[in-house]
Amino acid sequence: MSDLKERFKQWEEGKVNKALSKYPERKQVFNTTSGLEFKRLFTPADIENTDYLRDLGFPGEYPFTRGVQPTMYRGRYWTMRQYAGFGMAEDTNKRYKYLLEHGQTGLSVAFDLPTQIGYDSDHELSYGEVGKTGVAIDSLKDMEILFDGIPLDKVSTSMTINSTAATLLAMYIAVAEKQGVAAEKLQGTIQNDILKEYIARGTYIYPPAPSMRIVTDIFAFCKEQVPQWNTISISGYHMREAGSSAVQEVAFTLADGITYVDAAIKAGLDVDAFAARLSFFFNCHNNFLEEIAKFRAARRLWAQIMKERFHAKSPSSLMLRFHTQTAGCTLTAQQPYNNVVRVAFQAMAAVLGGTQSLHTNSFDEALALPTEDAVRVALRTQQIVASETGVADTIDPLAGSYLIESLTAQIEEGAKKYIEKIDQMGGVIKAIETGYMQNEIQNSAYQYQKDVEKGEQVVVGLNKFTVEEKPLANLLRVDKKKKKFQKEKLAKVKSERDNGKVPAALAKLKAAAQGSANLLPPTLEAVKVYATLGEIADTLRGVFGEYRER
Repeated sequence: MSDLKERFKQWEEGKVNKALSKYPERKQVFNTTSGLEFKRLFTPADIENTDYLRDLGFPGEYPFTRGVQPTMYRGRYWTMRQYAGFGMAEDTNKRYKYLLEHGQTGLSVAFDLPTQIGYDSDHELSYGEVGKTGVAIDSLKDMEILFDGIPLDKVSTSMTINSTAATLLAMYIAVAEKQGVAAEKLQGTIQNDILKEYIARGTYIYPPAPSMRIVTDIFAFCKEQVPQWNTISISGYHMREAGSSAVQEVAFTLADGITYVDAAIKAGLDVDAFAARLSFFFNCHNNFLEEIAKFRAARRLWAQIMKERFHAKSPSSLMLRFHTQTAGCTLTAQQPYNNVVRVAFQAMAAVLGGTQSLHTNSFDEALALPTEDAVRVALRTQQIVASETGVADTIDPLAGSYLIESLTAQIEEGAKKYIEKIDQMGGVIKAIETGYMQNEIQNSAYQYQKDVEKGEQVVVGLNKFTVEEKPLANLLRVDKKKKKFQKEKLAKVKSERDNGKVPAALAKLKAAAQGSANLLPPTLEAVKVYATLGEIADTLRGVFGEYRER
Protein backbone atom coordinates (compact mmCIF):
# COMPACT_ATOMS: atom_id res chain seq x y z
CA MET A 1 0.00 0.00 0.00
CA SER A 2 2.93 2.37 0.66
CA ASP A 3 4.10 1.86 -2.95
CA LEU A 4 0.60 2.74 -4.19
CA LYS A 5 0.49 5.90 -2.09
CA GLU A 6 3.91 6.96 -3.37
CA ARG A 7 2.89 6.35 -7.00
CA PHE A 8 -0.33 8.29 -6.40
CA LYS A 9 1.67 11.24 -5.06
CA GLN A 10 3.96 11.14 -8.12
CA TRP A 11 0.92 11.02 -10.43
CA GLU A 12 -0.66 14.08 -8.77
CA GLU A 13 2.57 16.10 -8.73
CA GLY A 14 3.36 15.19 -12.30
CA LYS A 15 0.49 14.37 -14.65
CA VAL A 16 -2.30 16.03 -12.68
CA ASN A 17 -0.56 19.34 -11.95
CA LYS A 18 0.53 19.60 -15.58
CA ALA A 19 -3.06 19.06 -16.71
CA LEU A 20 -4.41 21.55 -14.16
CA SER A 21 -2.08 24.28 -15.43
CA LYS A 22 -3.79 24.01 -18.82
CA TYR A 23 -7.31 22.96 -17.84
CA PRO A 24 -8.30 23.98 -14.28
CA GLU A 25 -11.01 21.89 -12.70
CA ARG A 26 -14.56 23.24 -12.54
CA LYS A 27 -14.55 23.51 -8.73
CA GLN A 28 -12.00 23.58 -5.92
CA VAL A 29 -13.99 20.93 -4.04
CA PHE A 30 -16.47 18.40 -5.40
CA ASN A 31 -19.03 17.17 -2.85
CA THR A 32 -21.99 14.85 -2.72
CA THR A 33 -25.35 16.35 -1.78
CA SER A 34 -24.58 15.44 1.84
CA GLY A 35 -21.25 17.26 1.74
CA LEU A 36 -19.05 14.17 1.49
CA GLU A 37 -16.03 14.80 -0.71
CA PHE A 38 -15.82 13.36 -4.18
CA LYS A 39 -12.06 13.00 -4.37
CA ARG A 40 -10.38 13.38 -7.71
CA LEU A 41 -9.62 9.68 -7.78
CA PHE A 42 -10.40 6.80 -5.43
CA THR A 43 -7.88 3.98 -5.09
CA PRO A 44 -7.41 0.86 -2.92
CA ALA A 45 -5.86 3.19 -0.33
CA ASP A 46 -9.33 4.64 0.33
CA ILE A 47 -10.63 1.26 1.46
CA GLU A 48 -7.49 -0.20 2.98
CA ASN A 49 -9.30 -0.83 6.29
CA THR A 50 -12.14 -2.72 4.60
CA ASP A 51 -12.34 -6.42 5.39
CA TYR A 52 -14.42 -8.24 2.81
CA LEU A 53 -16.04 -10.83 5.08
CA ARG A 54 -16.54 -8.41 7.97
CA ASP A 55 -17.79 -5.39 6.03
CA LEU A 56 -19.32 -6.77 2.84
CA GLY A 57 -19.90 -10.49 3.11
CA PHE A 58 -22.12 -12.39 0.74
CA PRO A 59 -25.70 -11.54 -0.26
CA GLY A 60 -28.22 -13.00 2.18
CA GLU A 61 -25.61 -13.14 4.96
CA TYR A 62 -24.59 -10.77 7.75
CA PRO A 63 -23.93 -7.82 7.48
CA PHE A 64 -26.14 -7.83 4.35
CA THR A 65 -24.19 -4.97 2.71
CA ARG A 66 -24.53 -6.70 -0.66
CA GLY A 67 -28.23 -7.51 -0.33
CA VAL A 68 -30.74 -9.32 1.86
CA GLN A 69 -31.46 -12.20 -0.51
CA PRO A 70 -28.88 -14.76 -1.72
CA THR A 71 -29.79 -14.30 -5.40
CA MET A 72 -31.53 -10.89 -5.31
CA TYR A 73 -33.14 -10.02 -8.67
CA ARG A 74 -31.88 -13.17 -10.42
CA GLY A 75 -34.73 -14.93 -8.60
CA ARG A 76 -37.40 -12.31 -9.09
CA TYR A 77 -37.50 -8.58 -9.65
CA TRP A 78 -38.32 -6.04 -6.97
CA THR A 79 -42.02 -5.33 -6.46
CA MET A 80 -43.12 -2.59 -8.85
CA ARG A 81 -45.49 -0.78 -6.54
CA GLN A 82 -46.83 2.49 -8.00
CA TYR A 83 -48.20 4.82 -5.30
CA ALA A 84 -51.70 5.90 -6.30
CA GLY A 85 -54.81 7.40 -4.84
CA PHE A 86 -57.04 10.34 -5.69
CA GLY A 87 -60.61 11.50 -5.53
CA MET A 88 -63.15 8.89 -4.51
CA ALA A 89 -62.61 5.18 -3.99
CA GLU A 90 -64.34 4.56 -7.33
CA ASP A 91 -61.70 6.66 -9.19
CA THR A 92 -58.75 5.01 -7.48
CA ASN A 93 -60.14 1.50 -8.02
CA LYS A 94 -60.10 2.19 -11.76
CA ARG A 95 -56.49 3.42 -11.56
CA TYR A 96 -55.42 0.28 -9.66
CA LYS A 97 -56.98 -1.98 -12.27
CA TYR A 98 -55.28 0.07 -15.01
CA LEU A 99 -51.88 -0.30 -13.33
CA LEU A 100 -52.29 -4.03 -12.71
CA GLU A 101 -53.25 -4.51 -16.36
CA HIS A 102 -50.01 -2.76 -17.37
CA GLY A 103 -47.74 -4.95 -15.27
CA GLN A 104 -47.67 -3.42 -11.80
CA THR A 105 -46.98 -6.14 -9.24
CA GLY A 106 -48.18 -4.49 -6.00
CA LEU A 107 -50.63 -1.82 -4.90
CA SER A 108 -49.69 1.26 -2.89
CA VAL A 109 -52.47 3.40 -1.45
CA ALA A 110 -52.26 7.18 -1.09
CA PHE A 111 -54.89 8.62 1.26
CA ASP A 112 -56.18 12.18 1.29
CA LEU A 113 -55.28 14.55 4.11
CA PRO A 114 -58.56 14.24 6.08
CA THR A 115 -58.18 10.45 6.11
CA GLN A 116 -54.60 10.81 7.34
CA ILE A 117 -55.53 13.00 10.30
CA GLY A 118 -58.78 11.34 11.27
CA TYR A 119 -61.54 13.52 9.84
CA ASP A 120 -64.50 12.38 7.76
CA SER A 121 -65.20 14.08 4.44
CA ASP A 122 -68.13 16.00 5.92
CA HIS A 123 -66.03 17.60 8.69
CA GLU A 124 -65.51 21.36 8.40
CA LEU A 125 -61.72 20.93 8.51
CA SER A 126 -61.92 18.64 5.46
CA TYR A 127 -63.23 21.43 3.25
CA GLY A 128 -61.10 21.77 0.10
CA GLU A 129 -59.01 18.68 0.87
CA VAL A 130 -61.34 15.76 0.10
CA GLY A 131 -59.69 13.45 -2.44
CA LYS A 132 -57.00 15.99 -3.23
CA THR A 133 -53.74 14.31 -2.23
CA GLY A 134 -55.07 10.77 -2.15
CA VAL A 135 -58.23 8.73 -1.93
CA ALA A 136 -60.94 9.65 0.59
CA ILE A 137 -61.82 6.80 2.96
CA ASP A 138 -64.60 7.51 5.45
CA SER A 139 -65.90 4.03 6.23
CA LEU A 140 -65.63 0.35 5.39
CA LYS A 141 -67.93 1.05 2.44
CA ASP A 142 -65.20 3.14 0.77
CA MET A 143 -62.64 0.40 1.39
CA GLU A 144 -64.96 -2.17 -0.17
CA ILE A 145 -65.25 0.00 -3.28
CA LEU A 146 -61.50 0.72 -3.36
CA PHE A 147 -60.64 -3.00 -3.64
CA ASP A 148 -63.70 -4.14 -5.60
CA GLY A 149 -62.66 -6.79 -8.11
CA ILE A 150 -59.10 -6.96 -6.73
CA PRO A 151 -58.42 -10.31 -5.01
CA LEU A 152 -56.60 -9.53 -1.78
CA ASP A 153 -55.10 -13.01 -1.58
CA LYS A 154 -53.34 -12.38 -4.90
CA VAL A 155 -51.88 -8.86 -4.45
CA SER A 156 -49.52 -7.24 -1.97
CA THR A 157 -50.81 -3.88 -0.73
CA SER A 158 -48.89 -1.06 0.89
CA MET A 159 -50.82 1.65 2.73
CA THR A 160 -49.15 4.98 3.46
CA ILE A 161 -51.00 5.85 6.65
CA ASN A 162 -49.79 6.63 10.15
CA SER A 163 -52.03 8.23 12.78
CA THR A 164 -55.06 6.29 11.56
CA ALA A 165 -53.08 3.19 10.58
CA ALA A 166 -54.94 0.85 12.93
CA THR A 167 -58.31 1.89 11.49
CA LEU A 168 -57.25 1.48 7.86
CA LEU A 169 -55.64 -1.89 8.58
CA ALA A 170 -58.85 -3.02 10.30
CA MET A 171 -60.86 -1.94 7.25
CA TYR A 172 -58.51 -3.87 4.95
CA ILE A 173 -58.88 -7.02 7.07
CA ALA A 174 -62.68 -6.60 7.05
CA VAL A 175 -62.75 -6.25 3.24
CA ALA A 176 -60.65 -9.39 2.93
CA GLU A 177 -63.08 -11.29 5.14
CA LYS A 178 -65.93 -10.19 2.90
CA GLN A 179 -63.95 -11.58 -0.06
CA GLY A 180 -63.47 -14.85 1.84
CA VAL A 181 -59.75 -14.21 2.39
CA ALA A 182 -58.42 -15.01 5.86
CA ALA A 183 -56.27 -12.41 7.60
CA GLU A 184 -53.32 -14.80 7.81
CA LYS A 185 -53.14 -14.87 4.00
CA LEU A 186 -52.86 -11.09 3.59
CA GLN A 187 -49.54 -9.67 2.41
CA GLY A 188 -48.48 -6.07 2.45
CA THR A 189 -47.21 -3.20 4.54
CA ILE A 190 -48.72 -0.43 6.61
CA GLN A 191 -46.51 2.60 7.13
CA ASN A 192 -47.47 3.04 10.80
CA ASP A 193 -44.41 5.28 11.37
CA ILE A 194 -45.65 8.03 13.64
CA LEU A 195 -42.25 9.37 14.75
CA LYS A 196 -41.37 10.80 11.36
CA GLU A 197 -44.68 12.71 11.44
CA TYR A 198 -43.42 14.68 14.44
CA ILE A 199 -40.02 15.12 12.78
CA ALA A 200 -40.83 16.06 9.21
CA ARG A 201 -44.39 15.66 7.99
CA GLY A 202 -47.01 16.76 10.52
CA THR A 203 -49.96 14.39 10.06
CA TYR A 204 -50.03 13.33 13.69
CA ILE A 205 -53.14 13.32 15.91
CA TYR A 206 -52.28 12.05 19.38
CA PRO A 207 -49.27 12.73 21.65
CA PRO A 208 -46.21 10.48 21.22
CA ALA A 209 -46.91 8.04 24.10
CA PRO A 210 -50.40 6.87 22.98
CA SER A 211 -49.26 6.99 19.36
CA MET A 212 -46.43 4.60 20.21
CA ARG A 213 -48.93 2.37 21.99
CA ILE A 214 -50.99 2.10 18.80
CA VAL A 215 -47.82 1.17 16.86
CA THR A 216 -46.91 -1.65 19.24
CA ASP A 217 -50.54 -2.83 19.45
CA ILE A 218 -50.39 -3.31 15.67
CA PHE A 219 -47.14 -5.26 16.06
CA ALA A 220 -48.71 -7.59 18.63
CA PHE A 221 -52.01 -8.03 16.78
CA CYS A 222 -50.41 -8.82 13.43
CA LYS A 223 -47.95 -11.28 14.98
CA GLU A 224 -50.95 -13.42 15.93
CA GLN A 225 -53.58 -12.55 13.32
CA VAL A 226 -51.82 -11.25 10.18
CA PRO A 227 -48.41 -12.95 10.30
CA GLN A 228 -47.35 -12.16 6.70
CA TRP A 229 -48.01 -8.44 7.10
CA ASN A 230 -45.16 -5.93 7.47
CA THR A 231 -46.32 -3.99 10.50
CA ILE A 232 -44.32 -0.83 9.94
CA SER A 233 -42.47 0.97 7.17
CA ILE A 234 -39.94 3.11 8.99
CA SER A 235 -39.67 6.09 6.73
CA GLY A 236 -36.74 8.28 5.84
CA TYR A 237 -38.48 9.36 2.64
CA HIS A 238 -40.36 12.26 4.17
CA MET A 239 -37.29 13.51 6.02
CA ARG A 240 -35.43 13.64 2.72
CA GLU A 241 -38.36 15.42 1.11
CA ALA A 242 -38.19 17.95 3.96
CA GLY A 243 -34.54 18.59 3.10
CA SER A 244 -32.36 16.15 5.05
CA SER A 245 -29.04 14.97 3.69
CA ALA A 246 -28.48 11.32 2.78
CA VAL A 247 -26.51 10.81 6.00
CA GLN A 248 -29.32 12.36 8.08
CA GLU A 249 -31.88 10.22 6.27
CA VAL A 250 -30.05 7.03 7.26
CA ALA A 251 -29.34 8.20 10.80
CA PHE A 252 -32.77 9.52 11.71
CA THR A 253 -34.60 6.60 10.06
CA LEU A 254 -32.56 4.01 11.93
CA ALA A 255 -32.87 6.02 15.16
CA ASP A 256 -36.65 5.83 14.72
CA GLY A 257 -36.29 2.10 14.12
CA ILE A 258 -34.36 1.73 17.39
CA THR A 259 -37.19 3.53 19.20
CA TYR A 260 -39.84 1.20 17.78
CA VAL A 261 -37.85 -1.91 18.67
CA ASP A 262 -37.32 -0.56 22.20
CA ALA A 263 -41.03 0.15 22.57
CA ALA A 264 -42.03 -3.31 21.35
CA ILE A 265 -39.62 -5.02 23.73
CA LYS A 266 -40.93 -2.90 26.64
CA ALA A 267 -44.45 -3.95 25.62
CA GLY A 268 -43.42 -7.56 26.21
CA LEU A 269 -42.60 -8.73 22.68
CA ASP A 270 -39.52 -10.83 21.96
CA VAL A 271 -37.31 -9.11 19.40
CA ASP A 272 -37.16 -12.16 17.12
CA ALA A 273 -40.95 -12.42 17.22
CA PHE A 274 -41.51 -9.13 15.40
CA ALA A 275 -38.25 -7.82 13.92
CA ALA A 276 -38.61 -9.78 10.68
CA ARG A 277 -41.83 -7.86 9.90
CA LEU A 278 -40.16 -4.45 10.17
CA SER A 279 -39.59 -2.71 6.86
CA PHE A 280 -38.09 0.61 5.81
CA PHE A 281 -38.89 3.31 3.26
CA PHE A 282 -36.20 5.45 1.66
CA ASN A 283 -36.00 8.29 -0.82
CA CYS A 284 -33.77 8.11 -3.87
CA HIS A 285 -32.33 11.50 -4.77
CA ASN A 286 -30.30 12.70 -7.75
CA ASN A 287 -26.73 12.12 -6.55
CA PHE A 288 -26.44 8.73 -8.18
CA LEU A 289 -23.36 7.27 -6.51
CA GLU A 290 -24.14 8.63 -3.05
CA GLU A 291 -27.64 7.11 -3.15
CA ILE A 292 -26.31 3.65 -4.02
CA ALA A 293 -23.83 3.84 -1.15
CA LYS A 294 -26.57 5.12 1.18
CA PHE A 295 -28.67 1.99 0.76
CA ARG A 296 -25.69 -0.28 1.34
CA ALA A 297 -24.65 1.66 4.46
CA ALA A 298 -28.18 1.54 5.90
CA ARG A 299 -28.33 -2.24 5.47
CA ARG A 300 -24.99 -2.80 7.16
CA LEU A 301 -25.63 -0.42 10.05
CA TRP A 302 -29.09 -1.83 10.82
CA ALA A 303 -27.70 -5.38 10.90
CA GLN A 304 -25.10 -4.23 13.44
CA ILE A 305 -27.73 -2.44 15.54
CA MET A 306 -30.04 -5.45 15.68
CA LYS A 307 -27.21 -7.87 16.47
CA GLU A 308 -25.18 -5.81 18.94
CA ARG A 309 -27.77 -3.57 20.61
CA PHE A 310 -30.83 -5.83 20.64
CA HIS A 311 -29.10 -9.24 20.52
CA ALA A 312 -31.44 -10.53 17.83
CA LYS A 313 -30.63 -14.14 16.96
CA SER A 314 -32.63 -14.83 13.80
CA PRO A 315 -30.90 -13.77 10.56
CA SER A 316 -34.22 -12.38 9.29
CA SER A 317 -34.33 -10.03 12.29
CA LEU A 318 -31.07 -8.45 11.11
CA MET A 319 -32.17 -7.70 7.55
CA LEU A 320 -33.08 -4.19 6.48
CA ARG A 321 -35.73 -4.64 3.79
CA PHE A 322 -36.88 -1.44 2.16
CA HIS A 323 -39.18 0.21 -0.32
CA THR A 324 -37.86 3.12 -2.37
CA GLN A 325 -39.66 6.04 -3.93
CA THR A 326 -37.94 8.39 -6.32
CA ALA A 327 -37.58 11.92 -4.99
CA GLY A 328 -40.68 14.06 -5.42
CA CYS A 329 -38.76 17.13 -4.24
CA THR A 330 -36.40 16.88 -7.23
CA LEU A 331 -39.22 17.15 -9.79
CA THR A 332 -39.58 20.51 -11.50
CA ALA A 333 -42.66 22.24 -12.87
CA GLN A 334 -40.31 23.80 -15.43
CA GLN A 335 -39.57 21.53 -18.41
CA PRO A 336 -41.47 18.65 -16.76
CA TYR A 337 -40.28 16.08 -19.32
CA ASN A 338 -36.82 16.41 -17.75
CA ASN A 339 -38.36 14.59 -14.80
CA VAL A 340 -38.54 11.39 -16.86
CA VAL A 341 -34.73 11.40 -16.96
CA ARG A 342 -34.38 12.24 -13.27
CA VAL A 343 -36.72 9.42 -12.28
CA ALA A 344 -34.90 6.93 -14.52
CA PHE A 345 -31.54 7.64 -12.86
CA GLN A 346 -33.10 7.53 -9.39
CA ALA A 347 -34.78 4.21 -10.19
CA MET A 348 -31.48 2.80 -11.44
CA ALA A 349 -29.73 3.91 -8.23
CA ALA A 350 -32.42 2.22 -6.11
CA VAL A 351 -32.00 -1.04 -8.00
CA LEU A 352 -28.19 -0.89 -7.83
CA GLY A 353 -28.65 -0.24 -4.11
CA GLY A 354 -30.73 -3.40 -3.67
CA THR A 355 -34.29 -2.19 -3.04
CA GLN A 356 -37.11 -4.69 -2.40
CA SER A 357 -39.83 -2.58 -3.98
CA LEU A 358 -39.94 0.64 -5.92
CA HIS A 359 -42.27 3.49 -6.85
CA THR A 360 -41.26 5.76 -9.71
CA ASN A 361 -42.76 9.24 -9.72
CA SER A 362 -44.59 10.55 -12.77
CA PHE A 363 -43.16 13.46 -14.74
CA ASP A 364 -46.19 15.71 -14.14
CA GLU A 365 -46.32 15.38 -10.34
CA ALA A 366 -44.79 18.81 -9.70
CA LEU A 367 -47.96 20.21 -11.26
CA ALA A 368 -50.80 17.84 -10.36
CA LEU A 369 -51.78 14.27 -9.61
CA PRO A 370 -50.40 12.07 -12.39
CA THR A 371 -52.40 11.27 -15.50
CA GLU A 372 -52.71 7.70 -16.75
CA ASP A 373 -50.20 8.39 -19.54
CA ALA A 374 -47.67 9.82 -17.08
CA VAL A 375 -48.01 6.97 -14.61
CA ARG A 376 -47.63 4.43 -17.41
CA VAL A 377 -44.32 6.04 -18.41
CA ALA A 378 -43.22 5.86 -14.77
CA LEU A 379 -44.07 2.16 -14.59
CA ARG A 380 -42.40 1.48 -17.95
CA THR A 381 -39.24 3.11 -16.54
CA GLN A 382 -39.02 0.34 -13.93
CA GLN A 383 -39.76 -2.32 -16.51
CA ILE A 384 -36.98 -1.02 -18.78
CA VAL A 385 -34.49 -1.01 -15.90
CA ALA A 386 -35.51 -4.59 -15.09
CA SER A 387 -35.72 -6.03 -18.57
CA GLU A 388 -33.31 -4.10 -20.78
CA THR A 389 -30.33 -2.73 -18.83
CA GLY A 390 -28.85 -5.94 -17.42
CA VAL A 391 -28.30 -4.44 -13.94
CA ALA A 392 -30.68 -6.97 -12.39
CA ASP A 393 -28.74 -9.93 -13.75
CA THR A 394 -25.93 -9.84 -11.17
CA ILE A 395 -25.95 -9.01 -7.46
CA ASP A 396 -24.58 -5.68 -6.19
CA PRO A 397 -22.82 -4.78 -9.47
CA LEU A 398 -20.83 -1.84 -8.06
CA ALA A 399 -19.42 -3.67 -5.02
CA GLY A 400 -15.65 -3.35 -4.79
CA SER A 401 -15.63 0.08 -6.41
CA TYR A 402 -13.16 2.13 -4.40
CA LEU A 403 -15.55 5.07 -4.49
CA ILE A 404 -18.69 3.09 -3.58
CA GLU A 405 -17.04 1.28 -0.69
CA SER A 406 -15.49 4.50 0.62
CA LEU A 407 -18.81 6.38 0.43
CA THR A 408 -20.64 3.45 2.05
CA ALA A 409 -18.25 3.57 5.01
CA GLN A 410 -18.42 7.38 5.29
CA ILE A 411 -22.23 7.42 5.30
CA GLU A 412 -22.28 4.64 7.89
CA GLU A 413 -19.86 6.52 10.16
CA GLY A 414 -21.76 9.79 9.77
CA ALA A 415 -25.04 8.09 10.63
CA LYS A 416 -23.47 6.41 13.69
CA LYS A 417 -22.38 9.79 15.06
CA TYR A 418 -25.93 11.15 14.74
CA ILE A 419 -27.39 8.06 16.45
CA GLU A 420 -24.86 8.37 19.29
CA LYS A 421 -25.84 12.01 19.80
CA ILE A 422 -29.57 11.14 19.85
CA ASP A 423 -28.83 8.39 22.38
CA GLN A 424 -27.00 10.93 24.56
CA MET A 425 -30.04 13.21 24.41
CA GLY A 426 -32.24 10.43 25.78
CA GLY A 427 -33.60 9.02 22.51
CA VAL A 428 -35.71 10.09 19.56
CA ILE A 429 -38.72 11.39 21.47
CA LYS A 430 -36.48 13.68 23.55
CA ALA A 431 -34.73 14.78 20.36
CA ILE A 432 -38.11 15.56 18.79
CA GLU A 433 -39.31 17.48 21.84
CA THR A 434 -36.20 19.66 21.82
CA GLY A 435 -36.46 20.19 18.06
CA TYR A 436 -32.99 18.76 17.42
CA MET A 437 -33.84 16.53 14.47
CA GLN A 438 -36.19 19.09 12.95
CA ASN A 439 -33.50 21.79 13.15
CA GLU A 440 -30.86 19.55 11.58
CA ILE A 441 -33.16 18.86 8.63
CA GLN A 442 -34.12 22.54 8.30
CA ASN A 443 -30.47 23.60 8.25
CA SER A 444 -29.70 21.03 5.56
CA ALA A 445 -32.69 22.18 3.48
CA TYR A 446 -31.66 25.83 3.87
CA GLN A 447 -28.12 25.12 2.71
CA TYR A 448 -29.37 23.20 -0.32
CA GLN A 449 -31.74 26.01 -1.26
CA LYS A 450 -28.95 28.58 -0.96
CA ASP A 451 -26.78 26.45 -3.23
CA VAL A 452 -29.58 26.30 -5.81
CA GLU A 453 -30.18 30.05 -5.67
CA LYS A 454 -26.45 30.79 -6.02
CA GLY A 455 -26.23 28.36 -8.95
CA GLU A 456 -23.73 26.13 -7.14
CA GLN A 457 -26.30 23.32 -7.25
CA VAL A 458 -27.52 23.11 -10.84
CA VAL A 459 -31.14 22.13 -11.44
CA VAL A 460 -31.55 21.76 -15.18
CA GLY A 461 -34.43 23.83 -16.48
CA LEU A 462 -34.78 25.74 -13.22
CA ASN A 463 -31.56 27.71 -12.66
CA LYS A 464 -29.68 26.69 -15.83
CA PHE A 465 -30.62 25.73 -19.38
CA THR A 466 -33.98 27.48 -19.07
CA VAL A 467 -36.42 28.11 -21.91
CA GLU A 468 -39.72 29.89 -22.47
CA GLU A 469 -42.41 27.22 -22.41
CA LYS A 470 -46.13 26.72 -22.55
CA PRO A 471 -47.94 25.23 -19.54
CA LEU A 472 -48.33 21.45 -19.63
CA ALA A 473 -51.76 20.52 -20.98
CA ASN A 474 -54.24 17.86 -19.86
CA LEU A 475 -53.39 17.85 -16.17
CA LEU A 476 -55.48 15.67 -13.88
CA ARG A 477 -57.87 17.60 -11.63
CA VAL A 478 -60.27 16.14 -9.06
CA ASP A 479 -63.83 17.06 -10.02
CA LYS A 480 -65.39 19.20 -7.27
CA LYS A 481 -68.73 17.46 -7.86
CA LYS A 482 -67.16 14.21 -6.68
CA LYS A 483 -66.41 15.76 -3.31
CA LYS A 484 -70.13 16.43 -2.93
CA PHE A 485 -70.78 12.82 -3.97
CA GLN A 486 -68.40 11.60 -1.25
CA LYS A 487 -70.34 13.48 1.42
CA GLU A 488 -73.63 12.11 0.11
CA LYS A 489 -72.21 8.58 0.13
CA LEU A 490 -71.10 9.04 3.74
CA ALA A 491 -74.54 10.29 4.74
CA LYS A 492 -76.09 7.22 3.12
CA VAL A 493 -73.76 4.89 5.05
CA LYS A 494 -74.72 6.57 8.32
CA SER A 495 -78.43 6.30 7.56
CA GLU A 496 -78.33 2.64 6.45
CA ARG A 497 -76.03 1.15 9.12
CA ASP A 498 -77.31 -0.26 12.41
CA ASN A 499 -76.99 2.87 14.54
CA GLY A 500 -77.61 0.86 17.68
CA LYS A 501 -74.40 -1.13 17.20
CA VAL A 502 -72.10 1.81 16.44
CA PRO A 503 -72.20 3.52 19.88
CA ALA A 504 -71.69 0.17 21.59
CA ALA A 505 -68.64 -0.62 19.44
CA LEU A 506 -67.18 2.85 20.06
CA ALA A 507 -67.75 2.45 23.78
CA LYS A 508 -65.70 -0.78 23.72
CA LEU A 509 -62.93 1.06 21.89
CA LYS A 510 -62.99 3.86 24.45
CA ALA A 511 -62.79 1.37 27.33
CA ALA A 512 -59.81 -0.35 25.69
CA ALA A 513 -58.06 3.00 25.18
CA GLN A 514 -58.64 3.92 28.84
CA GLY A 515 -57.14 0.58 29.90
CA SER A 516 -54.28 -1.44 28.50
CA ALA A 517 -56.04 -3.85 26.10
CA ASN A 518 -54.91 -4.10 22.50
CA LEU A 519 -56.79 -1.51 20.43
CA LEU A 520 -57.01 -3.54 17.22
CA PRO A 521 -59.85 -5.95 18.15
CA PRO A 522 -62.31 -3.19 19.17
CA THR A 523 -61.24 -1.11 16.16
CA LEU A 524 -61.97 -4.06 13.87
CA GLU A 525 -65.36 -4.52 15.53
CA ALA A 526 -66.15 -0.82 15.04
CA VAL A 527 -65.28 -0.72 11.34
CA LYS A 528 -67.36 -3.85 10.70
CA VAL A 529 -70.51 -2.05 11.93
CA TYR A 530 -69.54 0.91 9.68
CA ALA A 531 -68.35 3.30 12.36
CA THR A 532 -66.55 5.98 10.40
CA LEU A 533 -62.87 6.77 10.49
CA GLY A 534 -63.66 10.16 12.03
CA GLU A 535 -65.83 8.64 14.74
CA ILE A 536 -63.07 6.19 15.68
CA ALA A 537 -60.43 8.94 15.71
CA ASP A 538 -62.68 11.19 17.82
CA THR A 539 -63.19 8.38 20.32
CA LEU A 540 -59.42 8.08 20.75
CA ARG A 541 -59.01 11.87 20.82
CA GLY A 542 -61.39 11.90 23.76
CA VAL A 543 -59.03 9.60 25.68
CA PHE A 544 -55.57 10.51 24.38
CA GLY A 545 -55.99 14.19 23.50
CA GLU A 546 -54.26 15.88 20.55
CA TYR A 547 -50.59 16.74 20.11
CA ARG A 548 -49.53 20.35 19.68
CA GLU A 549 -45.99 21.02 18.51
CA ARG A 550 -43.98 23.25 20.80
